[in-house]
Amino acid sequence: MHDLVIENEWNGGFVNVTPRCPPVRTKSWRRACVGIFGTITAMLAASSDYAQDTPELSQLAQNPIAKAISLPFQNNLNFGVGPHNDEQDTLNIQPVLPFNVGNDWNVIARAIIPLEYEPPLGQARNSMVGVGDTSLALYLSPSHPGDIIWGVGPAFAFATASHEELGQGKFDAGLSAVVLTIQGHWLIGALLTDVVSVAGPSDRNTVHQMTLQPFINYNFSRGWYLASSPIITANWRGPDNRRWIVPLGGGGGRAFRFGKQAMNFQLQVFKNVVSAHDAADWTLRAQFQLLFPK
Repeated sequence: MHDLVIENEWNGGFVNVTPRCPPVRTKSWRRACVGIFGTITAMLAASSDYAQDTPELSQLAQNPIAKAISLPFQNNLNFGVGPHNDEQDTLNIQPVLPFNVGNDWNVIARAIIPLEYEPPLGQARNSMVGVGDTSLALYLSPSHPGDIIWGVGPAFAFATASHEELGQGKFDAGLSAVVLTIQGHWLIGALLTDVVSVAGPSDRNTVHQMTLQPFINYNFSRGWYLASSPIITANWRGPDNRRWIVPLGGGGGRAFRFGKQAMNFQLQVFKNVVSAHDAADWTLRAQFQLLFPK
């Protein structure tokens, strides 16, 4: 009777669907997720013959400004959203492209294209699925860093949402910076972005938002690792009780080769210890990443 909501960012026109996802479709979506995870598990098991360089692959996958083309698909499934404690989902498609600038510098372009599913948040609102606002950051980074690897540059957010409730409707600009270090088995760092609205419709709220993502990874042999990379956000123009979202948690993953193709898969779980009213209680994040080392 109703259309299936495809739940899902790298966080087009949104399609109105049912106020609630039909149970049969929800079960089908969950079965699809189980199938995907099963396929990835089989690939992990089959990758053992290509594990000789996986410690380097792990660090490559964990470094947000590594000099390598990569294509991560990061899915964030949020639980306990809205007055009905619904599920909300965002699939971020996050291509990373590095460019040489002379012999001493690189520019790393990181985009985030979110595909979103929003549950009904009120009596008169339907569920929606579509594309959210696209963001882009450009990092200038040394080609030959020392113990401290860093990058800094402009950040932008574009009003590409297919439905006004799935985007901010503004063009945002600001700065983004990343710093990290690799010490033995450890890779530790943080990524900070702060943007503010500079153009857009006057009837939409002005945005000033910060995103902070600390990340800590401990790498084992054969590409396995433990990881924690919560995404902390602050809405500087929001009221005090709706300003911060602070998750805590972590998980693990593995970088590996399937044939000659380098890949990375990780799974993390986070609990929001500070959050706005009706925001998610828990988040399950699954990421699959294709790597193309130079």
